[in-house]
Amino acid sequence: METIIVSLGAGLLQAFEPLNLFMIFAGCLAGLFVGCMPGLGSVNGVAILLPITFLVPPTAAIIFLAALYYGAMYGGAISSITLGIPGASTAVATVFDGRPMAQQGNADKALMAAAIASFIGGTVSVVLFTFFAPPLATFALKFGPQEEFALMLLAFATFVGLGGDDIPKTIFSILIGLVIAAVGFDIISGKPRLIFFDMVEFQRGIGFLVVAIGIYGIGEMLWTIESTKGQVTMHRVKITWTRMKENFGDIKSYINSTWIGSFLGFFVGTLPAAGATPAALMSYGLTKTFSKDPDSFGKGNVAGVAAPEAANNAASTGSMLPMLTLGIPGSPTTAILLGGMIIWGLRPGPLLFAESPDFVWGLIGSLYVANAVTLILNLALIPVFIRVLAMPFTILTPIIFVLCVLGVFATTDRMFDTWIMLIIGIVGYLMRKLNYPVAPAVLAIVLGPLAERSLRQSLISSRGDAMTFLERPISLTCILIALALISYPLISKYLQRRKAAETGG
Repeated sequence: METIIVSLGAGLLQAFEPLNLFMIFAGCLAGLFVGCMPGLGSVNGVAILLPITFLVPPTAAIIFLAALYYGAMYGGAISSITLGIPGASTAVATVFDGRPMAQQGNADKALMAAAIASFIGGTVSVVLFTFFAPPLATFALKFGPQEEFALMLLAFATFVGLGGDDIPKTIFSILIGLVIAAVGFDIISGKPRLIFFDMVEFQRGIGFLVVAIGIYGIGEMLWTIESTKGQVTMHRVKITWTRMKENFGDIKSYINSTWIGSFLGFFVGTLPAAGATPAALMSYGLTKTFSKDPDSFGKGNVAGVAAPEAANNAASTGSMLPMLTLGIPGSPTTAILLGGMIIWGLRPGPLLFAESPDFVWGLIGSLYVANAVTLILNLALIPVFIRVLAMPFTILTPIIFVLCVLGVFATTDRMFDTWIMLIIGIVGYLMRKLNYPVAPAVLAIVLGPLAERSLRQSLISSRGDAMTFLERPISLTCILIALALISYPLISKYLQRRKAAETGG
């Protein structure tokens, strides 16, 4: 313990060196911009800016990219709240309640909750990272395909609570998402599947961002125009010290959700190939399931903003743990960071802590500093962010449309995907009109490929024996928890109806 504290102190001193401190500030600021631009996200941001880091020492380079990763995790919340467009897949769950809060004139409250929850999630994860890295990395290695599938099943179980009271419509929405996720080549046989109208463009599949931007950008824009008959009045928010104090006082209303997101996000982030997106979605689903007022979610509940934001920030730190201790990237972004470390002449793995302690502890120290810098930048820039909401909707609508088109085209470089995005936007609008929940469909597209891969790997390794999922303790535990989560809302509704019948009788 004493050795860890001394090493952490040395790492913090290294983080406060002028060059490293500048790299932290620059990384956080660049991350905010990258994260809030639809279609970019942390993966593209780190990949684009990786060559620049070769001009500085390796420690300063990884500090810059880690700070950018941190900033991008929050940046996605900015466009999710102010425009209703998720900047990246990690920020999809933030749209559910962040956008309604902005439309109700509480954009500052949503942005502050996102910043504070991100800070708490980041702090919890860095502390856990500092003191429990080796044992957690060892535990994460026990997750094979069976455990990964059980974890995805657990994530799907939280979807039941996202669709409201109409469970059949929720299941139908999930199935639509799974069908869209299956478009492309079969992962085992390599044969094309669901190639609609024999169009070769479908062979590359339908990307998640294409669907997310279509549904939450185009679909929500059409729904807003119709539901308000074109007369949309965006609520102006006036930032004052009194308002800021009130927002700080509201922390107690979402602190429990933040703790759930922080610990769950870090744990899911440490699992190879899981990442921040499943963590944010699971955190939102669990928070809604166990909330005293689940019906308020999706209508502007601040806990629905705090939970996923805490989770995705915690997961971003958690995903670095297997990268540093085992040499296994925990997310697409850390895979790029891993490549950078190899280029810099470092060998990620169990010996990294012994061979390059200055590098490792300098990075860990910088995470503490980057977390604080990101919080300060976010709180300071809230007045700038909410100026977006002061625009007339007649100006905001074409801006949203252009951002959606540019976001998809910049990501895939295919006009075909842009047309698919527009079509899916119309489908999303029709689903809203017919009162079908769109969130489960979007989330199924994220987790569908992960669940399919782990399911088929498990069945191949066990020669088709489905009992393999029940024979492994971790897998069995996740499945039992998933069944409990599915049963919980059904049992609670049954008890409520029974109580109401008895009272009425």
